[in-house]
Amino acid sequence: MAKKKIVLHFPEESIEKPLTYHLVKDYDLIPNILRAQIDENEGMLVMDLEGAPDQIQKGIAFLKEQNVGIQEAIKDIIVDRERCVDCGSCTGVCRPGALTMGSDWKLAFDQEKCVFCQLCINACPVRAIKVQF
Repeated sequence: MAKKKIVLHFPEESIEKPLTYHLVKDYDLIPNILRAQIDENEGMLVMDLEGAPDQIQKGIAFLKEQNVGIQEAIKDIIVDRERCVDCGSCTGVCRPGALTMGSDWKLAFDQEKCVFCQLCINACPVRAIKVQF
């Protein structure tokens, strides 16, 4: 099984379509929604897709046919080690535990646990944390 993290941008005409259902039923994929922002005009969804590599590609092709914009989330949260002072402010708002203080009192980041909530960005007093897609 392969896993791919993607960012979906839904136009207004696609918001109410059961696209995630089709990914499960038609392509045997396991979606894990990490973040969602949807209003009446557009939507954005960050998700992991897990399944056979060929089925992931077919599922992505299906989404493109539905006019859904797709970006591969190559990089997630980026911590600028030169700016970071290892104060730990970001760890206090990171509920999934992606940002923690190591035994050496240095900030540690586990991308697998990150759900793109972006609370850490505003919590950082020196602005050492950024999101990069």
